[in-house]
Amino acid sequence: MTDPADPRLLPPDLRARFRELLARWVALPSVAAEGRAQAVTAEAVAEALRGLGLDVEIHPTAGAPVVFAERRVPGAPTVLFYNHYDVQPADPLELWTADPFTLDERDGKLFGRGATDDKGQLASRVVALEWLRRRHGGELPVGVVFVVEGEEEVGSPNMAPYVAAMRDRLQADACVWEFGGVDAHDRPHLVCGLKGIATVDLSVRTAAYDQHSGLGPVVQNAVWVMAAAVAGLRDADGRVRIDGFYDRVRPATEREAHYVGLAPREDDVVARQIGVEGFLGGATGAAWHRRLQLEPVVNVNGLHGGYGGPGMKTVLPASATAKLDFRLVPDQDPDEIVDLLRAHLDRHGFGAVEVALAERPEHPSRVDPDDPWVRHAADALAEVYGTPAVITISSGGSGPLSPFVDELGVPVVMLGVGYAEGRAHAPDENVRWVDVERGTLATVRTIERWAGLTPAA
Repeated sequence: MTDPADPRLLPPDLRARFRELLARWVALPSVAAEGRAQAVTAEAVAEALRGLGLDVEIHPTAGAPVVFAERRVPGAPTVLFYNHYDVQPADPLELWTADPFTLDERDGKLFGRGATDDKGQLASRVVALEWLRRRHGGELPVGVVFVVEGEEEVGSPNMAPYVAAMRDRLQADACVWEFGGVDAHDRPHLVCGLKGIATVDLSVRTAAYDQHSGLGPVVQNAVWVMAAAVAGLRDADGRVRIDGFYDRVRPATEREAHYVGLAPREDDVVARQIGVEGFLGGATGAAWHRRLQLEPVVNVNGLHGGYGGPGMKTVLPASATAKLDFRLVPDQDPDEIVDLLRAHLDRHGFGAVEVALAERPEHPSRVDPDDPWVRHAADALAEVYGTPAVITISSGGSGPLSPFVDELGVPVVMLGVGYAEGRAHAPDENVRWVDVERGTLATVRTIERWAGLTPAA
């Protein structure tokens, strides 16, 4: 890997600029789930983008505002950057070492909510463009467009209609997505797709109110009903039992299967990091990658009902709820999957369990791993890190990728400054300086390679 002291890495003043931006943005608690600080954070992002010489507009939506910025360069290609300024809730606060909304630096890391997801990634993009401008005579040598939304952490409910409405103004030749970094072995990681998602709320009521548990022999318990309904959704190996669930799964192409097969082993390190003895179905090596990248799944995010406080409260709960998410692959349709869930519950005697979509679904999407834009990014990563990039066909996570790939037709790469123990969505979220240095340079070199640019001496 590149020596962190290599003079090609981030100049000291740009390193300070990164820290300044991240500290300011982390201090703004832009928690989408709570509707907090979104307008003020959008303005703080807009200010940074104006500093790059971009024309910036803040666009209202039905939810949080979107920051749009652009600067076209006649005769040069245009790069589109998608990021988000919203963050996950910081709870539970007692598990943070320091205040989650005050940037804290220790042990070569920067801690704070949004440090890696996604304010640190966005700060790296801004600094990369400042550096690119410096390396090419003081002006940006390529066109630049930014879309920075404030609702990614709640499913981007307004992004698809926004992209459709802004189709003409969002035209670009390539796109850098919101995240990226290194894998559990510190190898540069290049992701080519995201799974779709449908989040579902289940609820059931079995009586008008909670009953004395002495009635247990004759009165139905809502928690038993919900637990049984959820337990029947998949088997012990994690395979989904809903009839028709896999019918529309698009088989991996020969090239996709090739890259999955090339992926170096990672499950051993991940198991140690997250504290598990093994994985579903005994998956290891290539099988672990296939399941993670190419297979859909249903997850239980929470199961609630009855009494959970100290001591005893001997009741039969009259109501219970559960939250699910489906992670989907091409060509599964989120709305059809919810219909299949409804039919499955009815078929197995759970007609009383109500099903409701919790958020707007997102469709799965992938980019051709052999697209020239992806290959330039892979070459830039290999140059900066001194080791080949690991090409991942799809992340296990989701995001509003489909409107950009399928509506705009733009190739997308996911590279950045994250790492496997960055604790995104968890207490003590952080980003390492070494990844900021390397990831920012990799972004610069990707654009230079793709556009055929040679830095000024």
